[in-house]
Amino acid sequence: MTMIIEKNRVDQRNFSIIIFSLFFGWLLSVPFEGQVLYTLISDAQIEGKTHNTIAVFAHFIGLFITGFLVKRQILAKVIMIVSTIICIIGSLIFFLPFSMLWYVSLFFISFFSGLFVASWGFYFKVYSKPDQRFKIAAEVLIYSNILMILINVVSVHTSALIALKLSIITLIAILFITIRLEVFSNEQLNEKINLEAKNVQNDLLSITKPLVFLCLFIFIITLNSGLMYQVVNPKFAHLTVITSYYWAVPYIVALLILRNLPGNINKSYILYIALIMIGLSFILFMWLDKSIFSYLVINTLMLGALGVCDLFWWSILARFFDYHDNPAKVLGIGLSMNVLGILVGGFIGNSIFSQENDVIKVSLIALLIIFIVMIFLPILNIYLTKLLKNHVFLFNFVNLEDSKQEKVIVDVWDNKNLTAKEIEVIKLILRGYTYKAISEQLFISENTTKFHVKNIYQKMNVNTKMELIKMFTENEK
Repeated sequence: MTMIIEKNRVDQRNFSIIIFSLFFGWLLSVPFEGQVLYTLISDAQIEGKTHNTIAVFAHFIGLFITGFLVKRQILAKVIMIVSTIICIIGSLIFFLPFSMLWYVSLFFISFFSGLFVASWGFYFKVYSKPDQRFKIAAEVLIYSNILMILINVVSVHTSALIALKLSIITLIAILFITIRLEVFSNEQLNEKINLEAKNVQNDLLSITKPLVFLCLFIFIITLNSGLMYQVVNPKFAHLTVITSYYWAVPYIVALLILRNLPGNINKSYILYIALIMIGLSFILFMWLDKSIFSYLVINTLMLGALGVCDLFWWSILARFFDYHDNPAKVLGIGLSMNVLGILVGGFIGNSIFSQENDVIKVSLIALLIIFIVMIFLPILNIYLTKLLKNHVFLFNFVNLEDSKQEKVIVDVWDNKNLTAKEIEVIKLILRGYTYKAISEQLFISENTTKFHVKNIYQKMNVNTKMELIKMFTENEK
């Protein structure tokens, strides 16, 4: 009986992965900056990028409000079915001659696609264990981008209408598979909430603050994606063949590498590498020409880095499911910040970029964003490690057993001539406490805390909390 239940669980998880991969692939190839839509608009000889703004804005609204409307899994399934039907009907409108009806249809399919994506969070949570969600997030992003490439190639090299028909067939397949998904009762869902996770939430801090910081981080870094869509991609629009085939390949390769890295490899610094890659791609964007070589270099750096970034926040949002009873709200709000960043970044790019000389301005803005994110990331890490102590993108010290943590600290104590009070301060810093929280915990003033921290940094020969955590991570190894 247990084997039958487990097999059914695996089947349902596979169904949910297939459904989302197909839907997200359709979303990326049609309404959301999709090549099918671009080609259809171009064939209709329509000027401007109004359709992009409508699609991205409507998708943002759909993602953001889902969690406030959908609070039960049964409703999530209904929303997914209804959204798919509306997307099928809305897609049929594009077979008609261009009119304002196209824009109306685009708004509704983009809005309901947002509802679908966020609602899927219930199935992401129910049919996966916390340690499986990193790989599942990687898989759905990989599969959906492969589908997007296939549809894009058909659109560019065969016909946009044939690609549109293919995308509608995809939606019909999604509809039939979604109907087969099972629904858990609220009681069953509540039983799945991890008691330990609840205790962590109550003892350390609520989910709100780290989630807000994560959303802010997603928004800021995704501004560069908006700049890429509206400034970088148009520069290489003349390379039709290579852009249609190669565009998402570095993204997929980055996800494959991360998904298959051995568990004992420290992945906590990969995000910093990705940020450097984004910065380097914009620097090269300033210097290089419009050749195929330039495109390959810039696109490889940028899309590979964005693959890392996307997997970071997808997997982090998935881990937040264990601290919240509405995964649609967590996933919807988190991903809506991704979409909002693209919308605002695109607006900034369109406002600035009008001639070749503006490439420098755009790239400098992108580098400024990277600089802000690099400063912001250690703070985000502190908040996240309080809740997600075993996530692959976070620093490793908080993953150690208490006995191992103590051994590392004792070794440093002996070698660095630290005082007992300084050791207490270090322990709290490594657990993510702020200066104010350390002061309250140790019954000392904030100025005294800062004095101890200054002495610690001098003795440890570091300048920041991030360097301190890195030193203890290396000591553990």
